[in-house]
Formats: sequence, C-alpha cells, structure tokens
Amino acid sequence: MDRRAFVTGLGGVFAAPLSARAQRAAEPRRIGYLSSNSASLSHHLVDAFRQGLRELGWTEEQNLRIDYRFADGKFDRLPALAAELVARNVEIIVAAPSVAAVAAKNATRTIPIVMVNAGDPVGLGLVTSLARPGGNVTGLSYGAGLEIVGKGLELLKQALPNVRLVAVLWNPDNNASANALKNVKEVAVSQGLQLQFVETRAPNQFDAAFAVMRTTRVEAVVVVADSMFMAHRARLADFAARGRLPTMHGVRENVEAGGLMSYGPDSITNYRRAAGFVNKILNGAKPADLPVEQPTKFEFVVNLKAAKALGVTIPPSLLLRADQVIE
Repeated sequence: MDRRAFVTGLGGVFAAPLSARAQRAAEPRRIGYLSSNSASLSHHLVDAFRQGLRELGWTEEQNLRIDYRFADGKFDRLPALAAELVARNVEIIVAAPSVAAVAAKNATRTIPIVMVNAGDPVGLGLVTSLARPGGNVTGLSYGAGLEIVGKGLELLKQALPNVRLVAVLWNPDNNASANALKNVKEVAVSQGLQLQFVETRAPNQFDAAFAVMRTTRVEAVVVVADSMFMAHRARLADFAARGRLPTMHGVRENVEAGGLMSYGPDSITNYRRAAGFVNKILNGAKPADLPVEQPTKFEFVVNLKAAKALGVTIPPSLLLRADQVIE
C-alpha cells in the first residue's frame, strides 16, 4: 500500500469515532424538575427558572432537556415522581419546595439536587449546614430562618391591632411547617396574642378547619406557606371570605387569589437564581461545595380589595411599607 492510501485509510478509521464523539457532545444535557405543586398554577415560577437558564446560555430542546414532574399538591405522589426522575438518569434534580426536596433526597444520594424555597434545610436534614452543604443537595432556602412566619404574624397584628385570637392553619405533612411553629409561638407571646393551631392535610378538610375557627371565634388566620394551600388558593380565599377572616400568607399568590396579606421571599427571583446552581453543576461543580443561598429580597403584599370586603382598614403607615398594594 502506498503512503497516500495508508493515510486515507487511517482517516477512515478515526473519522467515525471523532464524528460520534462530536455528536454526543452536541446532545442536550438532561435535568429533572420536581414540584409538589401543579403545572398550571406554578407556570410563572417555571418560566422564571427557564429565563434564568436562558440568561446563562441553556435553552430547552437545544442544549438542555428538562423532564417535569408535578404532584398537584398531593405530597404522597412525590416519592414515585422522584424515583421516575432517578430512573431516567437525569444529571440534576431541581426540587421545589421543601417536601419535593426531601422526596428527591430520599430517592438518591448521588444525583445533585438543587432545592428551591426549602424551609429550614438544616432542620430537615437536607444539608449539614448552609455554608457547607456536605452532600448532594444545595440551592435556595425559603427564608433567612424560621422567623419568617413570625414576621408575618407581627405584620398581621400591626394591621389589626385589636386582634387577640389568631388561628394558625398549617399542613402537618409538611415538615418545614412543623419546624416553623416554635417561632410563631414566641412571637405570639411578645405580641400578646393567643393562637389556635388548625391542622389541614387536604382541601377536603378546609370546611372542617374553618368550622373549628367559627366555633372558637378566631379573629384572623396565619396560613403557613405550603404547596397544598397554594394549589387550592382560590378555594382557601373563598372560605376565609365567607368566614370574614383576615388572612396572612407566606406567598403572594394566595393574596392575588383573594387573601388579605402576604410576607415572604420573592419567589420569582429565587426560581431564576436556581438556574445559577444548575449552570455551575452542569459545568462540573459539586453540590457539597456550593453554599445554600438565602433570599435577598422579601415582599409584603396587601390586597385592599379583600380588606374592603372584610371591612378592614389597613393603617396608612403599613401600606407605605408594602411592596405591592392590590386595589
């Protein structure tokens, strides 16, 4: 064989493997997205996450594929949905909020997990510490600490200075909610308030929960942030309106649906920031080395339309502190 034929032959031998490697390199990366909420009611949060990805050069169906799983507010579905994502060999699981992150961690100790709006990540065992997560989970917490629900109670008291008995509506299936109740009790003492804790695991229990509130004559309600309450926020707002009960929520979506007030992190910003963690991990970073980030922006939202329907007058000084007033 002459030299030209020999070189041409080598080209044929090496061309195919090089082409195959280039093709594999061009294949989109694959991640999973696990939410305890529904797709329709959390589309704005998913859009914020996608926007964050695009800003970092990741576009769906071009260089990234996302397998979505939504539990529609039914927490018992989360373990199976998390297992599906693990079985699909995704590179990362984005899990939001706390209950989804816990389900993801229970499903895998090796696939990186980026949590979003997780309440008390250390208390839930998701990370060893915020500064040094130490395992396969990192991401963004719901608050700077457990005091965020207590802050909502303080604002409620400022809006309704004559209130004495407040119901705390919470979902005992959400471990993060349970961890936050201690702080609420401490704030209640400092504000001279009495609390009645009302457990609600599903929307078909709203009727019974508000019946208890009517019987005990509570004057207002603090609703601890939870995916189930968010998924059924319109129905929850209707029960509160019929009972003429002012409400304080942990996410603005409940206020947009008819609740009176909310105090919590800017979730849109948090979901957009989650893309940064995904980008770093896809580029080789390890979750154990990425400190958990706390919210940098909190928002106080007041629904004046709901206030008028309830016959409640919000002090002007409090309205001036609101980030948004819905009229």
